[in-house]
Amino acid sequence: MRPPSYKAVVDAYAAAIRSGALRPGTRLPTHRALARERRIALATASRVYAELAAAGLVVGERGRGTFVRDRSGFDGIEPSRALPVPRVADLSFNQPLDPGQGEQLRRALRELAASADPSALLRQHPPGGNRADRAVVARYLLDRGVDTAPERVVLTGGAQQALDCVLRALTRPGDVLAVDALGYPGVKLLAAAHGLDLAPVPVTAAGPDLDALERLCRARPVRAVYTMPTVHNPLGWVLDPAQRERLADLAAAHGCTLIEDGTYAFLEASPPPPLHALAPERTCYVAGLSKNVAPGLRFGFAVPPGHLVPAVTGALRAAAWGAPGVVTALATGWLADGTVARLEARRREDAAARQRVARAALAGLEVTAHPASYLLWLGLAEHQRPDRAAAVLAEQGILVSTADAFATGPLRPHALRLALAGPPLEELAGVLGRLRAAVESIPP
Repeated sequence: MRPPSYKAVVDAYAAAIRSGALRPGTRLPTHRALARERRIALATASRVYAELAAAGLVVGERGRGTFVRDRSGFDGIEPSRALPVPRVADLSFNQPLDPGQGEQLRRALRELAASADPSALLRQHPPGGNRADRAVVARYLLDRGVDTAPERVVLTGGAQQALDCVLRALTRPGDVLAVDALGYPGVKLLAAAHGLDLAPVPVTAAGPDLDALERLCRARPVRAVYTMPTVHNPLGWVLDPAQRERLADLAAAHGCTLIEDGTYAFLEASPPPPLHALAPERTCYVAGLSKNVAPGLRFGFAVPPGHLVPAVTGALRAAAWGAPGVVTALATGWLADGTVARLEARRREDAAARQRVARAALAGLEVTAHPASYLLWLGLAEHQRPDRAAAVLAEQGILVSTADAFATGPLRPHALRLALAGPPLEELAGVLGRLRAAVESIPP
């Protein structure tokens, strides 16, 4: 009898999973057992599971095996927004807003309308912004330790667009981009769009494993290293000065460019100097105002080395020309009059209060977080599969993100990332109590 083809094995498993014959959480045969059972090569068995994983049907866990994945849609990088019950809380995304920000926006728009030439806001700005607006951002960045001339600031429609333009300018398809093994999901999306080869760097409790990064740079031609050294997403670490110095030295020794994401850096009241201050000639700094001001204010900026400014500006011009004039006027006005600084101070206080509530509500569980951050990494027991936990919580009206969304390599930790900014502060303890009860109800 002719052995089944590779594709037939994939199709048979896919059909069994989709029909419900193989239930979520079912442990599948080991790679060797599958090879024997289906009379295929071991490498072919591994390819079968890789294709099933790419289709979102199974998940492999190092040391435990391969399992049928819960396909409810409430796990991964873009969880379904439609819940089977009334929504209780969205802990999958951070969208911090102060109660008075709507009125603040109303006043700002009135002031813009009453300006001497409001029609100027409707005219096309130069790609990357005009010099006056860039200068406002450059002054703001001084307080973050980024000392740069206005002409090196490129204004964009959010931090994600800033990161996109930097990667467009810096890399070519096939280039190696070193990233944390657990990190910001948006980098995975951009790497896939640009055809980059993601090289995950193992993480420790205090930051990326810099010994592993050094070995990677010796073994492969790493073009750039993406890093979030101050209030990391999702693990919350702040790299100490020695780690930052070593990271800058590694980049110099191996000819890498550092891409420093400062999105959450404002939450650390007294951070060490940014990487940009240590190695401005090889660091692209990117950040925006979505977390410290408002998620709907899509305004960001990139500060590349001088020789990369034309390429980053050209990438922005090709993609979207630049940040909209009205948004730029709002953002730079709030930067200049101190509104952003005041909002950042309130965000730090609010995030610290939420962390205290979370640590009390989740006492005894495995929690990793910065003490003044809106992010919390919740470790799960071995039997509490993240995809299943996400589905159980969705049935309780609670949205979360699973570790899958943040994993850049094969390691898929048993963990959830909780975004604490959404629920009202007075309701957060109750939401987390419900979350804890739901997760602990998952049977072994």
